Amino acid sequence: MRDIRLGILGFAHGHIGMYCARWREHPEYGVRPVAGWDHDAERAAASGKTQSVEISPTAEALVKRNDIDAVIITAETSRHADLVETAAQAGKAIVLQKPIALTLEQAGRIVNAVRKAGVPFTMAWQMRCDPHHLEIKSLLAGGAFGRVYMVRRRHALPTQQWKDFEKTWHVNPEANRDIFADDASHPIDFLYWLLGKPVSVVAELGTLRSPAVKNDNAIAVFRYADGCFAEVSCTFVAVAGENVTEIYCENGTIVQNYGDVPSCNIPRPPGGIQLKWYLQKDGRWTVSSTPEITSHGERIAGLAGPIAEFLQGRRPPIATAEEGRDVLRLVLACYDSAGQGKRIDIQ
Repeated sequence: MRDIRLGILGFAHGHIGMYCARWREHPEYGVRPVAGWDHDAERAAASGKTQSVEISPTAEALVKRNDIDAVIITAETSRHADLVETAAQAGKAIVLQKPIALTLEQAGRIVNAVRKAGVPFTMAWQMRCDPHHLEIKSLLAGGAFGRVYMVRRRHALPTQQWKDFEKTWHVNPEANRDIFADDASHPIDFLYWLLGKPVSVVAELGTLRSPAVKNDNAIAVFRYADGCFAEVSCTFVAVAGENVTEIYCENGTIVQNYGDVPSCNIPRPPGGIQLKWYLQKDGRWTVSSTPEITSHGERIAGLAGPIAEFLQGRRPPIATAEEGRDVLRLVLACYDSAGQGKRIDIQ
């Protein structure tokens, strides 16, 4: 197996450091970061030293290098479309950090660039590769639970505990819209991956703690064509948490705990269970045998393996550009619903 020689376009997103560390720890994955670029020269220089990669003067110069097979784009969201177009025109395989873009117009540019160039492309959605989520999807696909009536997904961050978070690009409307657009995209994609595309949404968004961190709390209820309800409940100023997923079905219930930062990174009560389910025919709770994850950083770093498998051609995309655009459409529909005070039909 030949190593995939990787270029890094932008070091803004902190996940790139975790991926690179995992690739260094596991040379058998066959991914070797070679070069990087960032519009912020200071950040580029610091990241180049940390990740032991050569810094290119421009994104165009990086993708023209013959020793680059693929790129991972971890720049600010506002730069995604330009960078995907640049990489696709150079014929490079592309891994793109979430969310796909700020607007549907930008997302459309990404879809078109990938189609036109015919290059391998995947979104980097870690929740799709989480071992407990894979087990949940397998349980539902097995048919024993029957019809799904309701899914509840709670997703949180403790941003108020992060020094100077309000000064970061994550809350800059020009770079990333706001924290809801940035991080609620995770659970919304989870629902899309688990259940498919909904037909409508009702949502409320609000800023409850700091005016500098817009839309730090929100709730959205999606409705599916078969009548199923799916709720995303987000607070990005949480101190602690436990339950993250509840799925109520015709023949049973699935419960997941300790699946986000506030729940995973604090001490757990004795006997805390990460994933369990109850089937009426069994009359008892079953505890998952999937190994528990005790650090959210492990969940993030765990995506390095599936990314490597994709780049090596051993698995399909984690999510296509078209799916990334669909999820952005769902996120933007939440803003429309909250702004207009009504249910929004999703086309």
